[in-house]
Amino acid sequence: MLIIYVDADACPVKKEIFRVATRHNLQVYLVSNSRLGVTVDKNVHKIQVSSDPDAADNWINDHIQAGDIVVTLDILLADRCLQKSARAISPIGKVFNDNNIGSTKAMRELRAYLRETGMGPSYNATFSKQDQSRFLQALEEMIQSIKRDS
Repeated sequence: MLIIYVDADACPVKKEIFRVATRHNLQVYLVSNSRLGVTVDKNVHKIQVSSDPDAADNWINDHIQAGDIVVTLDILLADRCLQKSARAISPIGKVFNDNNIGSTKAMRELRAYLRETGMGPSYNATFSKQDQSRFLQALEEMIQSIKRDS
């Protein structure tokens, strides 16, 4: 059964994930380092892990299986999940896959270097309605694709 795992501490699309999961009757695991103040239903499970920076990523990596979905901004977590034949998507609707994860990791490193040297922005772009819409469309397409393939 397809499960959606959410790297939840900074995820701006939790409510959207709940709606899609309810429509498809899917289980969702919200994994976070801190207590989440969201109301959930029977298909949504809140998992609070230790404050270690990698604890949520490690928990997701330990539980995700082939055909599951992870929602994360963390490119390295997305890569780890792809290696387990899971699917990965960012909250802005970017689908990570075997064809783009290498270049995405390289850009991550470049941006980090530019920030460290003061040549790049030290902020993230704000989350927009277009990002939300793009995410919902990409998540729906991903779920439909997994259902067709199984």
